[in-house]
Amino acid sequence: MTKVSLTKCTDYNNKNVNACLLRHFELLGRLERFISRGERVLIKPNMIAPKPAECATQTNPVVIIELAKILLDFGARPFVGDSPAWADAAACAAVLGIVEPLKKLGVEIKQLDKPVKRTLEHCGTKIGISSVALDADKIINLPKLKTHQQLGATIAVKNMFGTVSGKAKAVWHYRKGKTFEGFCTMLLDIYRLTNPVLTIVDGIVAMEGPGPINGEPKKFGWLIGGVEPIAVELVCCDLMGISAEDLPIIQTAKKIGFGCADKKDIQILGDVPGDAGGAGGKFVPAGQTPLVFSPARIVKSILRQIFILVKSRQNH
Repeated sequence: MTKVSLTKCTDYNNKNVNACLLRHFELLGRLERFISRGERVLIKPNMIAPKPAECATQTNPVVIIELAKILLDFGARPFVGDSPAWADAAACAAVLGIVEPLKKLGVEIKQLDKPVKRTLEHCGTKIGISSVALDADKIINLPKLKTHQQLGATIAVKNMFGTVSGKAKAVWHYRKGKTFEGFCTMLLDIYRLTNPVLTIVDGIVAMEGPGPINGEPKKFGWLIGGVEPIAVELVCCDLMGISAEDLPIIQTAKKIGFGCADKKDIQILGDVPGDAGGAGGKFVPAGQTPLVFSPARIVKSILRQIFILVKSRQNH
């Protein structure tokens, strides 16, 4: 049986979040199953755009900070890193308010840059993956639970697309976005290549509607953990009240034999899930937009990136 852990966590109180994170490790086999003392551990949150915590666009700062504390107390050497689609890791971290708290802990925030070419297993495609991420001893994947205008929902797998540096992500939307299967196979290959030892999804306050950036916050009250990302995605679908059949990542994973193919093979540990959609009811879906990016959209995206970076530098 593939194990997925659930903890009910209704707010971002530091003590509550810390206790819930520790419980995930206990449920899934204790921290030493995943991390050894002295190891350099990348905490990979979702830092997609410089929007504050209340927007539910990025992984909440409390979840990031408390995970860093747990790893430090254990004797690991954590750092936080991402390559946001908009702005950069420093700007996103500043808006979240995690720069000073992490600095006091001695935890660095790094841009996932310096790409090196790696061949993806199923695609056969060579893609630039951040050497900062690849050089980490271990990775803990810390995504935000959100609806998504191109892929239905973004849960565990897509967060590791952030190891592709900068605006190269937009180029891969153009090169692989002609079919869902082609694009999702690439995402699954990136996940396999970067190989996070654990995923913990921040669904305490999630996002619904036109995610992953402009949706509405949704009080949801869950942290969801697991080693196998597709099992995590399947459980999240049930919690959100959406069909796994509607998510291209899950369907592509089944086609290529990646991960858990059947909910019957999942053992849920921890708190018992309630009705579909959690306390707030089913998620409002994201209206779908094209997966493939046109050359004009890529140019527009790059220009917007420059504008956001300049603006963020002026504000901080």
